[in-house]
Amino acid sequence: MAITYREAGVDIDAGEELVRRIGPLARATRIPEVLADVGGFAGLCRLPGGMQEPVLVSGTDGVGTKLEVAFATGVHDTIGIDLVAMCVNDVVTTGARPLFFLDYFAAGRLEVDVAEAVIRGIARGCKDAGCALLGGETAELPGMYEPGKYDLAGFAVGVVERASILDGSRVREGDVLVGVASSGLHSNGYSLARRVLIDVMKLDYASHLAEFGCTLGEALLRPTRIYARAVEALSAKLGDRLHALAHITGGGLVDNVPRVVPSGLAPRLELASYERPRLFDLIASGGPVEEAELRRTFNLGVGLVVAVPREAAGEALDALAAAGESAWLLGDVVASTSGETLFT
Repeated sequence: MAITYREAGVDIDAGEELVRRIGPLARATRIPEVLADVGGFAGLCRLPGGMQEPVLVSGTDGVGTKLEVAFATGVHDTIGIDLVAMCVNDVVTTGARPLFFLDYFAAGRLEVDVAEAVIRGIARGCKDAGCALLGGETAELPGMYEPGKYDLAGFAVGVVERASILDGSRVREGDVLVGVASSGLHSNGYSLARRVLIDVMKLDYASHLAEFGCTLGEALLRPTRIYARAVEALSAKLGDRLHALAHITGGGLVDNVPRVVPSGLAPRLELASYERPRLFDLIASGGPVEEAELRRTFNLGVGLVVAVPREAAGEALDALAAAGESAWLLGDVVASTSGETLFT
């Protein structure tokens, strides 16, 4: 009897069915610059008109071991939002407008319903970011992944005027640092969080946590907040008074804020300026996990840090509030030879 590709572990029909289902999801994210629907060998997107010196900005990322929570709970329709957020939030720190997104989905065996749920989340994330889901790749790799598991990678491309690029060079001593709230852990630190909450504390993802008003699984799967609209609002309100943006990802407040502060200066953050989400305190006490480790692993409730001149702080807070964000004065920029984040 002849051996088929399906017998070898790859179901072409399932792949084609997934492509059929993806079409409407991708079309719902279409922006005027997109020139062709999903289905060709490559996606086509033109640059926006009216730009003097457009610069393309790219970013790529995954969602790490947050995937393990999705596998354990069987909830797959939000992890795609995380994928878009992790890429787009990096891109917008340059002041860029996100244009399009590509995804890579790989599994040992393609489960069409699961893959569709993941990509539905990706499409929702793209709509929230104002970019197009331009294309992607679905790979069925027998023997590479355990049954029921998959991996994700994302790729975002944006555009910014060269004269408007945010690279930290505008930051000055005395600038105010505005904190913008995260929606939870976002997509960093899950190996440590699961080690504490599941392995040490013996909690279950279905455990209802009264202090959170939801299950542990729901708290951990809360999607990463997408800041593209917030950055657009800040840029429109402040212009060149928007000095820098730091996306708080792996490395936390310790490593990420200094990335946009010039030599000879340092960020000084007042952690008492806001109420830390209780999930981080639960991880701290449940480990226990030392404060220094928390600060370098998690965002601690701060998803984005905005640097502006002190006199523009009120306008920045107003713009963020109008964009639906919770924001506050987190700290300032001070002279320092170390360049390291200072905490008060």
